[in-house]
Amino acid sequence: MDTQTTPQPHHAVHYVNRVGWLRATVLGANDGIVSTASLMTGIAASGASAQAILLSGIAALVAGAMSMAAGEYVSVSAQSDTERADLAKERKALATQPHAEWVELRDIYVERGLTPDLAGQVAEQLMAADALGAHARDELGISDLATARPVQAALASAASFAAGATPAVLAAAVAPASGAIPAIVGTCLLCLILLGHVGAKLGGAKPLRSILRTLFWGALAMATTAGAGHLFGAAI
Repeated sequence: MDTQTTPQPHHAVHYVNRVGWLRATVLGANDGIVSTASLMTGIAASGASAQAILLSGIAALVAGAMSMAAGEYVSVSAQSDTERADLAKERKALATQPHAEWVELRDIYVERGLTPDLAGQVAEQLMAADALGAHARDELGISDLATARPVQAALASAASFAAGATPAVLAAAVAPASGAIPAIVGTCLLCLILLGHVGAKLGGAKPLRSILRTLFWGALAMATTAGAGHLFGAAI
């Protein structure tokens, strides 16, 4: 009777494939919470009416979501243009200088620890299977995980910004002008705690550090803007 235990398949959970959309989503949500709440607390601290506070929040939500979408699309599109240009150069080099490209790929593997002979064999086999893919991945650092996706990034940023900004707007909608600041700040600090926790869990990190980081910068932004609103509101 065989007493040896059959090894179980190893399925490690990795988080790097989430980097693209997670970065855009966390950035958008954090910006939505902090910028909208900061603007609204600044307006509230100036002595504005409840209607003005709410209107400022709605305007910040719409403008911020559109700005995030446009900014993310433009910046990621620029990255995509650069990737396409580099791939075009690499494609031309492979067609005109295949041996030089093989040497270049071999040297990359040698630098990573392979012997020259083994590195040459690996480079030869990878180039035979997909020369452009091998050079894109190992020479240029372009892979499916890191490929720029402008539309995905823009939609994720806009949606997450709107989701982050909505609680502050809802808090202002139900709170009187005299209680707007505590309602907005309290609601948004809770949202920042939740965002820090969820973002850390999705990225495989420890939540406490992420929560403290988001809380510190969010509270600082709201306090600074409220101080400016009170100062300039009193001066008008």
